[in-house]
Amino acid sequence: TQCAQESIYNLLPRLEEKPVKPPRYISTFRPSVKREAEKNKAQWKTMGPAKVTVPSPKNFLQKHSKEPKLPARKKEQDSKKLPALSVPRRTDHPVMGIQSKKNFINTNAVAAITGLPKKPQPIYVDRRQGDKYLLETSGLVPKYIKKKDYGVTPKYVTRRNEEMKRAQKEYEAGILEHLKKRAMKRLSDEERRSLLQGLKKNWEEVYREFQGLSVEIDTIPKKIYKEKLESQMKQLEHDIEVIEKHKVIYIANE
Repeated sequence: TQCAQESIYNLLPRLEEKPVKPPRYISTFRPSVKREAEKNKAQWKTMGPAKVTVPSPKNFLQKHSKEPKLPARKKEQDSKKLPALSVPRRTDHPVMGIQSKKNFINTNAVAAITGLPKKPQPIYVDRRQGDKYLLETSGLVPKYIKKKDYGVTPKYVTRRNEEMKRAQKEYEAGILEHLKKRAMKRLSDEERRSLLQGLKKNWEEVYREFQGLSVEIDTIPKKIYKEKLESQMKQLEHDIEVIEKHKVIYIANE
């Protein structure tokens, strides 16, 4: 060790070389992440609200403060006033001296002689020795079908139907006017039928080609061709369904 220290290279003082640290890595997304964190973090999440209203020490809970309180007592003058009673008082006296010269016996006899006899209520019996029931409330009397307005459409229904027809006409007129402005053309029934037949024919041709595929599809071109045929068949089925569902079809003029 002494020989190593007495080397000629150790005579000159050496400068201590400090290792140079590479610059610290800072992500380019740091400002945006910091901004989002400050935006989503609530101020009261960890430290509580900024200002808390402290209750006053004078507003402490007192004894019997939560018990229901009786209304204030009325004055003595109000208590002296008695409500108006429909029953006569003990000191009241009936009116005396009123007499009538009407002979109630004769009037009742005349009313009984000249009055019409009471008609018996119609009843029905469910069996020979059964109970009796009123016929009017039994539902056996056809009193509802004999009404004047039986079977006649109510006025509110006819009014509602007329309003619906008028609204439908206004809607159709508005659509026609809008289509005329946009230069739309309506397909006729023959054109719609021919278009539908052509789409079905195309679907049959694509389906025939799909049926002609090999059982094992082990190459990429075969898979691509199969997917192409399936997408064509799916699109044709969608178009056929749309045309069959809508009887009126408009197209833009070229």
